[in-house]
Amino acid sequence: MSYVSQVSLGTLLTLERRPVEILPDAQYAEIGIYCFGRGIFHKIPRTGLEVGDKQLFLIQEGDFILQVTFAWEGAVGLASKAEEGMYGSTRFPTFRVNQTLCLPPYLLNYFRTPAGLEQLIKISPGSAGRNRVLSLKRIPEVLVPLPPLEKQWQIVAQIKKLTGKVEEVRSLRQKALEETEAFITSLHLSLADSKIVTLDEILTLDEQQEQVLFGKQYPQVGVKGFGGGLFAKEAIDATQTTYKAFNCLYEGALVLSQVKGWEGAIGICPSYLVGKYVSPEYRTFRCIPGKAIPEYLSALVATPWFWTKLKDLTRGMGGRRERTRPEQFLKMKISMPTVEYQQKAIPIFNQIDKMKRLRVEAMKELNALLPSIWDKAFKGEL
Repeated sequence: MSYVSQVSLGTLLTLERRPVEILPDAQYAEIGIYCFGRGIFHKIPRTGLEVGDKQLFLIQEGDFILQVTFAWEGAVGLASKAEEGMYGSTRFPTFRVNQTLCLPPYLLNYFRTPAGLEQLIKISPGSAGRNRVLSLKRIPEVLVPLPPLEKQWQIVAQIKKLTGKVEEVRSLRQKALEETEAFITSLHLSLADSKIVTLDEILTLDEQQEQVLFGKQYPQVGVKGFGGGLFAKEAIDATQTTYKAFNCLYEGALVLSQVKGWEGAIGICPSYLVGKYVSPEYRTFRCIPGKAIPEYLSALVATPWFWTKLKDLTRGMGGRRERTRPEQFLKMKISMPTVEYQQKAIPIFNQIDKMKRLRVEAMKELNALLPSIWDKAFKGEL
């Protein structure tokens, strides 16, 4: 596609900030922005007292927003009517787009393409993560290819049409996943001979730790949030860690993230991760023989029903979440069937898990389609 010109982003954007006075009893609903071009999300409203000394700015419909700490990773958003009257912190500078030259949706979609993202990376110096902050002073260095407004409308319309179809399918897939989770919960709660137990009746805290030895490699394991389970990480040695000891994993170990357990970062260790290690940030628990079967718990702890219950244990001051301490976790009450009924449920859970994995893979394929659509639209290949 041939473009008429390349225009400096400094010409297209004007910084417009609207600081607000924080009142202790007022409610403030803040925004966040997902990485990888996934748009804006809404945070739970907080009182001014909970906000504290944090500075907030008013959001208006049409604001173009660059999340400065993760703009290099595609955290860019365009405020819709749904965000009108919400708030953003200093990390969410708001701009107005010069619409005589550029359509806001066109600009948003441009920064979802590899070419647009590469330019944001260049003006975000520093190392990865929160140290890599977008420089507002360097915004004029970014050059945006601009066709006439009519052509911009055509590109936006093409993207909207195709992404709408993808979102429709993704919504159906997500609904199917949620129904699967609901079925697991329903099955668990309806199993015969279930009774209310505290987790310390079926689990015991694993206190055995291996001291860190100089020169030894420790292949790490992490736990994904929202029931994503355990995953392998790169190995580290004594020179790469400040921890003095690690927990070595065994098959059936229940691993809980003390920081993100309330967000579903909890899972059962499978056979292929046995012998790897978790840091003290995670705590491990053993199933008490004759009380709980790891395969049954593996399905149970992956459900929103289970880890939503953890939220009640970890609410701290100002609505923030505290660490999930082992003694808190072990006092959590759940409905638990006998081992006999756990064994009967495991084959059903295994079949459900297979269906979930297929649906998750389908969701990944759908998510991968969106960057391709954005890129091809700007290259004139749609």
